[in-house]
Amino acid sequence: MKILHTMLRVGNLQRSIDFYTKVMGMKLLRTTDRPAQGYTLAFVGYVEDAAGAVLELTYNYGVENYETGTGYGHIAIAVRNAAAACEKVRAAGGTVTREAGAVQGGTTVIAFVVDPDGYKIELIEQR
Repeated sequence: MKILHTMLRVGNLQRSIDFYTKVMGMKLLRTTDRPAQGYTLAFVGYVEDAAGAVLELTYNYGVENYETGTGYGHIAIAVRNAAAACEKVRAAGGTVTREAGAVQGGTTVIAFVVDPDGYKIELIEQR
């Protein structure tokens, strides 16, 4: 078994595609429009889905926002340098919600950014 993708419901598909491709550096892998069912999907990732997990962005026609609820945590992305990644996100118009620094009680360097729909993304510095 392996994880294929994580689905996020988004309020504006193009805004989310722009964030994940232009700010986070992912590639738009494919889109599928299902007018009869009232939704459009966009798959984004750093690799093709056969090679690793990707994100499925789901836009349900007419729904502009969602409540993320208390059960959602975050998406984690490995980076070489968390501080540099924060600067790159910020320079591309993204929002950093926790600057790079050691995790409380540990030495792993992390940072957090947030996507346009409020989903948290943890940047974890890989050694």
